[in-house]
Amino acid sequence: MRRRGPGLRVRLTLLAAGLVAFVSGLLLVLGWMLVGQVVASSPRFPDGSTVRVDGVDVDAGVLADTLGQQARDAVLRSGSIAFLCVVTAAALLAWTITGRVLRPVHDVTDAARKLSVESLGERLRLAGPRDEVAELADTFDEMLDRLQAAFDSQRRFVANASHELRTPLSVIRTELEVTLSDPDADEAELRRMASVVRAATERAEQLVSALLLLARTEGLGLAVREPVDLNAVVESAWKAVRVEAEQRQVRATFVTAPAPAVGDPALLERIAGNLLENAVRHNLPGGWIEVRTEGGPDWTSLRVSSSGQLIAPDRVDELFEPFRRGGADRTARTGTGLGLSIVRAAVAAHEGRVHAAAIPGGGLSVGVLLPSAPR
Repeated sequence: MRRRGPGLRVRLTLLAAGLVAFVSGLLLVLGWMLVGQVVASSPRFPDGSTVRVDGVDVDAGVLADTLGQQARDAVLRSGSIAFLCVVTAAALLAWTITGRVLRPVHDVTDAARKLSVESLGERLRLAGPRDEVAELADTFDEMLDRLQAAFDSQRRFVANASHELRTPLSVIRTELEVTLSDPDADEAELRRMASVVRAATERAEQLVSALLLLARTEGLGLAVREPVDLNAVVESAWKAVRVEAEQRQVRATFVTAPAPAVGDPALLERIAGNLLENAVRHNLPGGWIEVRTEGGPDWTSLRVSSSGQLIAPDRVDELFEPFRRGGADRTARTGTGLGLSIVRAAVAAHEGRVHAAAIPGGGLSVGVLLPSAPR
């Protein structure tokens, strides 16, 4: 541990005492010199004159010099005592005042030293004048608010991820135990079990891949930045979901314009793919999808709108939270619940913006803005 020097309270006290000592010493020297000048400028007796003091004749010149020296000595003695008293009083006063002023700083330090995951709910809530120290305490409280929100979000994410991963594993274990415990299980039963296990395995694989992609996007940022044609990315992503859209009889309309973008082609395709997958899987049978792209000098936009269930406008932002599906919780049957979370993380990695709005009558419209040129 690095050794610390004198504390701020000690340094402020020494500084205040030093300034007072300097000023007091300067005044003492000036007073000593002034007394000497006053004595020297007083009227003097003629040379050879004598003055009777207590019945004794004393040379007038010697008497004047003696009185001047005594006056200077008296000023020096009294001034030294006053100097010591003033410096001591200044040091005590500075020590007391700085202690009271710095007490909130010590509170902040103690709170930071005792900070842990369990104590994130504690706040300073400093009362008193709204000075720089109070501003520091308020900033510390705001930092704790952000930390607590981040830790709570991580707790929910870990709990939800654990639940999601446990579900397919439980399905696999149950199917294996039930089928293997049946001595009369035939080939059809074994094939049915294998089909269920394969579906659960694919679901677990999809979830793990989505979690890894989300972690890589949020933690490492972009590995590649190159010019990308957003229309080509949308076309490639649509090929992956077109069969499912045709099965659900979902009509798709594409309104495209030149849409250059800069970023990671794989992540941009994942953005478009997740938006189109959500638009198909959370749509109504016989519903519609509209995809619009538009380029600009600074930003390129991608908007995917679709019909679907009615979503309350005040719950739209929740859709970007992990393990939220169509405004429902993680108990929904399809998808991993990470689609829009990955979209938000990938767009943020591209220094872009994403916004969603509920469509009156049912459905969702998600718009993405991406840089169209290197930034």
